[in-house]
Amino acid sequence: MATFEQIQSAAYRLPALDHDFLMGESMRGIRFMLEYEKAEEALRAYGIKSTLVAFGSARIRQNGPGRQNFWYEQARLFGSIASQRGGALRHNGAVHENVIATGGGPGLMEAANRGAHEAGAPSIGFNITLPKEQTPNSYTTPELTFRFHYFVMRKMHLVMRAKALVVFPGGFGTLDELFEILNLLLTHKLPSLPVILFDRTYWSRLINFTMMVEEGMIAPEALSLFRFADTAQEAWTHLLDMGLAVPQT
Repeated sequence: MATFEQIQSAAYRLPALDHDFLMGESMRGIRFMLEYEKAEEALRAYGIKSTLVAFGSARIRQNGPGRQNFWYEQARLFGSIASQRGGALRHNGAVHENVIATGGGPGLMEAANRGAHEAGAPSIGFNITLPKEQTPNSYTTPELTFRFHYFVMRKMHLVMRAKALVVFPGGFGTLDELFEILNLLLTHKLPSLPVILFDRTYWSRLINFTMMVEEGMIAPEALSLFRFADTAQEAWTHLLDMGLAVPQT
């Protein structure tokens, strides 16, 4: 007859139910796979075929100082325009195309998700566990609100269905995501997709792209990877001009 000590021992636990085992060093690869597969399965089940990714600062607030309110409202408007015109509002079992996807947090991510929500469309939030806990903004679709531990898996899901990228003003996180995607495009590790930098003044003050060309750090043609836009409508127009495919109604 089994003893109490045997049944209570860590060795006796089913591996799939053993939290300590699953969170151990040796299971890191399995945790990577789980983070990939869980979101993949949910997106497939919902019928998400493609996304439009919107990056931007979590610090921006509606009615905030300076240009914050303008950026917020334009990100919100872009989320609405893209959702209404891009194919996210498909019904009767049809797949959803060009669905707004963000990092799921507050600020300009919230604004883009909010615009999609107000248009009646689904939108995606790829949240990340952080030391200062980030909670999802209230506008992402519940079935499409994910949480990741690993940045690499979050980034993979942000780009793998992306048909375009719109980058609103942001800080280190936004720059990290922007330059990673630009580098993937430059090295042909990612299929060609339009990239829009919102607010030419902000980006021109932040990064001297021309100097990078003059110093030989990038080729002149690298500047063709992106365009600037100063309004939500201009961003949408640029996306269409740069080849964004929109399903016919």
